Amino acid sequence: MRLVACLAIMAASFAAQARTPGSNVGVTFDRTEADFGTVTAAAGTVHMKFTMTNNGSGAVAILSARASCGCTEPSFPRKPVAPGEEAVVNVGFNTTGQRGEIDKEVTLRLRAANGRSEKVQLRIRGVVVPE
Repeated sequence: MRLVACLAIMAASFAAQARTPGSNVGVTFDRTEADFGTVTAAAGTVHMKFTMTNNGSGAVAILSARASCGCTEPSFPRKPVAPGEEAVVNVGFNTTGQRGEIDKEVTLRLRAANGRSEKVQLRIRGVVVPE
């Protein structure tokens, strides 16, 4: 009996880990990671886009987007995303003064009309080389 209970707990744990980012509030993302490749420090700001689609039955709002550092700046629509609609989250990364491998995160706070909420992490990667 204990073996069955342990297996059930393990299965539930694996299912929770395999959950798709955004599924708790009814959205999907075209991607959650983006690689901008190799750019020079003189490139200025590189921009990456992440598209969120509302697959649920109620509106979903992006409450906030917090970057892991000041060189990364997210922008997002302030209006709730209706069912069936898409929203684009833009992430700009300023290459000035940077060098080497880059790995930055933006954490989105999402809330659905039914009160469910979720945090989703978007990640940008790349390499900045000197001029």
